[in-house]
Amino acid sequence: MSTTTGAEPTLSFDEALEAYDPVMGLEVHVELGTNTKMFCGCPTEFGAEPNTQVCPVCLGLPGALPVVNETAVESAIRIGLALNCSIAEWCRFARKNYFYPDMPKNFQTSQYDEPIAFDGYLDVELEDGSTYRVEIERAHMEEDTGKSLHVGGSTGRIHGATHSLVDYNRAGIPLIEIVTKPITGTRERAAEVARAYVATLRDLLKAMDVSDVKMEQGSMRCDVNLSLMPRGSDTFGTRTETKNVNSLRSVERAVRYEIGRHAAVLDGGGSITQETRHWHEDTGITTSGRVKSDAEDYRYFPEPDLVPVAPSRESVEALRATLPEPPAERRKRLQADWGYSDLEMRDVVNAGLVELVEETVAAGASPAAARKWWSGEIARRANTEGEDVPTYAARLGVTPAHVVELESLVTGGRLNDSMARQAWEGVLDGEGTPTEVADARGLELVQDTGALEAAVDAVIAANPDVADKIRDGKVQAVGALIGQVMREMKGQADAAAARQIILERLGQA
Repeated sequence: MSTTTGAEPTLSFDEALEAYDPVMGLEVHVELGTNTKMFCGCPTEFGAEPNTQVCPVCLGLPGALPVVNETAVESAIRIGLALNCSIAEWCRFARKNYFYPDMPKNFQTSQYDEPIAFDGYLDVELEDGSTYRVEIERAHMEEDTGKSLHVGGSTGRIHGATHSLVDYNRAGIPLIEIVTKPITGTRERAAEVARAYVATLRDLLKAMDVSDVKMEQGSMRCDVNLSLMPRGSDTFGTRTETKNVNSLRSVERAVRYEIGRHAAVLDGGGSITQETRHWHEDTGITTSGRVKSDAEDYRYFPEPDLVPVAPSRESVEALRATLPEPPAERRKRLQADWGYSDLEMRDVVNAGLVELVEETVAAGASPAAARKWWSGEIARRANTEGEDVPTYAARLGVTPAHVVELESLVTGGRLNDSMARQAWEGVLDGEGTPTEVADARGLELVQDTGALEAAVDAVIAANPDVADKIRDGKVQAVGALIGQVMREMKGQADAAAARQIILERLGQA
């Protein structure tokens, strides 16, 4: 038995799996990157002043009539096609009725029994290279809700707050909800599969340019449904739904936590309450939200103010032709083109550097240099700032052209690797281009062969024992002498040239 401070009792992940098999269902909500909302012309810009992007339609005022956003419908169809779904020839919107402060109409315009896309799948590659197929139940269109801001408490949640405010800017933004079929048979890899699925889906949607998929801003968020069934049983247990999990790491942690919590409840003779749960990033636990409603509780009925959506087969096929190369296939192609090992490519992917490396290679850099400079010092600094490398680089104004220029200074013989690192640090510090930094810092290899030979002779004379080892054929010892030559020349020697001269002097050339 293991517990987290302030949490309900839980079993360890391994203990839970000894007695139970997990069943997952993942519901991913994706805000589309349209210029206007789903049913009105209000803008969708993130971060605007509260309640400045609203109108009678998205505020649900009497007499206001909605009109469907054509671009949103096309994006929904493209998403469905990318998920290998069937596309409905005829579907319609429905009203999902429930009261919540951030629902200005007291209902959400969504799709119920007639989704735009259904019966699909997404193949997910796991860390060991194996593939798991996640079956897709449906992908349907709906609108987002407003945002409640709880003021006066210490946690930002309603408990302990003195009052709440509502920002309706987000109300009405186009949403696609992608719902999986029950995910079974994952056993100890359940959390890994969940994370990999959301990551794969995020990469796909980003490649399609239908959403910015910024989980930290809420434009993509995941609801984790989980239940347990006793080992050997095929009857699903009672599920809980952990709402609005907004990072890949949290998806994985939420699955592991709920598996342990369910198992502890069931082992203690209790029963699982069908409810929504809140995920707490700081403590890594979930807490009870509200009793979960079933579909009939929402009193769905067809939306009378919107005509059905009936895409022609020709229009669907035209949209299919716009789909990009699947991200997994693209990564394999790029890996082959770049000559990266599996580990090197995985590091590039995990660091979010695929696009930057691709742009840098296209600009003229070698794949090795592109990976080296983007995954080195700049990645360390970006991590310290809590940003990804592309965001950090854009903020600094560092571009692929800088990497190309830096590599040319090395291949052209002006800089060695140590100098190039100094020049790169100067670029990141805002001192200019690599050439400008090298000029300002006086970074340049000494081209005087006589000076280099004199330094080599001095180092050999000062290290007779090492020199004798090299004469006897232990060529690997030359590194020690090269290091001393570099120090002798204050880092401005060409290491390759120094090595050649040393070996010539000691009869090993």
